[in-house]
Amino acid sequence: MAEKVKGKIELDKVTHSVRAAQAILQYGVGAMVDFPDQTLVTANPENWSGISRIFDDRFAKALGVDYFAMPTDITYARFPEWYFCPKCRKFQPLKKWISEYKKKASAAKLQHDENMVSNIQCPDCKQDLVVARIVTVCEKGHLNDFPWVKWVHARSRVPICGSPSLKFKTGASGSEGLEGLTIECFSCRARTTLKDAFNKDIFGEMDNNGEREDFICEGYHPFKHIKEPCGCYPRSVQRGASSVYFPLVYSSLVIPPYADKLNMKIEQSKAYEECVIIIEDEEPEDKLETIKKRFGKWASKIASEIGALQADVEKNLSKKWLENDDNIIEVTSVQYRINEYMALSGEISTSKGALGDFSRESMSISDYHLSHVKAVSLVNKVKVVNALTGFSRITPILDREDKGFVSIKREETNWYPAYEVRGEGIFIEFDSDDIEKWINEQPEVLRRAQKLSDNYANSFIGKNHPRNISPKFIMLHTLSHLLISQLSFECGYSIASLSERLYCSEEKDGKQMAGILIYTASGDSEGTLGGLVRQGRPDAFPRILRKAVNNAKTCSNDPVCIMSKGQGRDSLNLAACHACALLPETCCEERNAFLDRGLIIGTFEEPSIGFWSDL
Repeated sequence: MAEKVKGKIELDKVTHSVRAAQAILQYGVGAMVDFPDQTLVTANPENWSGISRIFDDRFAKALGVDYFAMPTDITYARFPEWYFCPKCRKFQPLKKWISEYKKKASAAKLQHDENMVSNIQCPDCKQDLVVARIVTVCEKGHLNDFPWVKWVHARSRVPICGSPSLKFKTGASGSEGLEGLTIECFSCRARTTLKDAFNKDIFGEMDNNGEREDFICEGYHPFKHIKEPCGCYPRSVQRGASSVYFPLVYSSLVIPPYADKLNMKIEQSKAYEECVIIIEDEEPEDKLETIKKRFGKWASKIASEIGALQADVEKNLSKKWLENDDNIIEVTSVQYRINEYMALSGEISTSKGALGDFSRESMSISDYHLSHVKAVSLVNKVKVVNALTGFSRITPILDREDKGFVSIKREETNWYPAYEVRGEGIFIEFDSDDIEKWINEQPEVLRRAQKLSDNYANSFIGKNHPRNISPKFIMLHTLSHLLISQLSFECGYSIASLSERLYCSEEKDGKQMAGILIYTASGDSEGTLGGLVRQGRPDAFPRILRKAVNNAKTCSNDPVCIMSKGQGRDSLNLAACHACALLPETCCEERNAFLDRGLIIGTFEEPSIGFWSDL
């Protein structure tokens, strides 16, 4: 059941705004945002008032859309709806607060703020209202207000009265926790506390395990104003709990030929944007005919605007609009990473004059004097697009096919919210033969990797997404974290502004890869200043690598850390903790899992098992 959106009300841009990255990550569509005066939910992208288009054809095809868009004017929905006055303790939904406000406010105030948006205050006490701290979520992604009226009457064992009037009170100073929070109905004198409200199965128990359906999930999606049937019993959670919102974000490097200068100029032209809008307005079955009919005219107009040859523009547009690529590569597949690996290693080359959003420089590896390192490439320009596709509640997900995934857009919408980062990076390739020899000669290496692989298989995510955690992957991932930590000291970037991208596969997967890309994950529209690339040159990088490995020999939590049999989330790390190898979660592709210093520098018992022990 869809609820009609009555209208939009302008909010203060200073107090009610978030950064583009926040609008895709923690405050994405479906997430609650705590602003100074109220809590709101980010609405679905179809209701946003302003967007800026982002184009990456390879990424868009992989996700099944035409383009991406960065929000410039986000729309929010009011949720939670229950507020209470800290003075008179009256506790009711916003609809009732607004109704009282309209009866008591002056005409001038109503003209300025008809729906009590600017000043959410109690009409009698003139105190700022406080939003309810508790909401309910279910495994299907629904988000509802806590059933306050039903709760107080059911716990008091009285029927719901005709006109419930609730008050929210705190108990005496001696009472603590949920037992000290009291809900009372002044119409029928029903009274109870919030004791047991956070018990996992409390709502099912109150319905006598299915005999009634009073507390079943209402199936509300506040971000798109719809209610749908749901047979689940929800769980009570605090409004700011981490389990309320798990965004599913994919990222991609823009690589040649999608990153060349001509393609970039075409996508940034006004004429191209006008074409995209016209195509978007057409019915799906009429789009191809419209493109063919106007193709020459559009190509001429774009070529004239950007100062390029019409033939080159037509060739580029033909690839975008007319050539059907049946071989669509999934964004989570190894082949998708292989394409990036080939671009970063120089196997996919672009002429210097065509360079746009991607530029790399191959270095002579003989100048580095480093064992096990096959090649170093300096990525002077790189663009990374991060797209939000959906979210889950209660449990995190890794894929759009996972149970509990909620899509943030309508089926017919042909774009996803995203933001782009222009920066720089260092790409390091390692000798796969050396890695294979190390694994074969050290049985303890396989044993440690198998321990993590078993722990992952027994975890919640591992049961839904089985994978083999190889020693090569753990070594590359741990080294990546150590290098990011050391680079942050050397080049002045904060650790949180650097990020990793791992390339690890075997010949049976399509290509043997063993590489790490460390890049700046935060920068402005023009990129960054070159400090990271400078550290990748022969006079700096060998020293940084040796320091990173040397620092891994000790941890302030040793010997507990180095002798660990499993630590961190689901025991997915061995010798790795916050004092040595863990990074801010914005840096890591694997949520700070699959790390082990033992595979870098060895352990106390067996110091020779580390891949870099000889460094």
